[in-house]
Amino acid sequence: MSRDLAQGFETGAGSNRRREGVHADVTAVIALGANLGDRADTIEAALAELARLPLTRLIDAAEPRESVALTPSGRDESAPGYLNTVARIRTRLAPSVLLDHLHAIEERHGRARRSAGQARWQDRTLDLDLIVYGEVVSDAAALVLPHPRAAERDFVLAPWLELDADAVLPGRGRVADLLRALLEEPR
Repeated sequence: MSRDLAQGFETGAGSNRRREGVHADVTAVIALGANLGDRADTIEAALAELARLPLTRLIDAAEPRESVALTPSGRDESAPGYLNTVARIRTRLAPSVLLDHLHAIEERHGRARRSAGQARWQDRTLDLDLIVYGEVVSDAAALVLPHPRAAERDFVLAPWLELDADAVLPGRGRVADLLRALLEEPR
């Protein structure tokens, strides 16, 4: 196994410039979602692939749940519904390397990367989002941590809270408080 997979990183301008070394073992939270094809099989296969990543161990995953598709203008009841879950892993992979692996898993399941000019929210065979990587905070162009919209997504917060009652979204607060506030907002 190449040491490069776990080499330290510096996330760049605007980050906390935290460096993780080869021996760092970090908990990361990954959101999984699919609204095309056999969603349950895709989620199950993606979880199995996460468990096989190098220098990584799958801790647990929440039970998948249904959610309404989101668009820039809000919920879209007419679009195919999503099946979502959250997984926690322990990894020594650098966050950028982990993200590359997540993109490769998406591609193996038919996900095409969005090109310039395409809408951000589209139907997907598989969507994997790196929500948190330990307590790292970064606003680097290549990797924003924590995920910038995690606090706005009940389909991320609720399953994460199911896995970890004490979960904290760095820079935003306790997941339980964020979910409560989100659920109290009028829809």
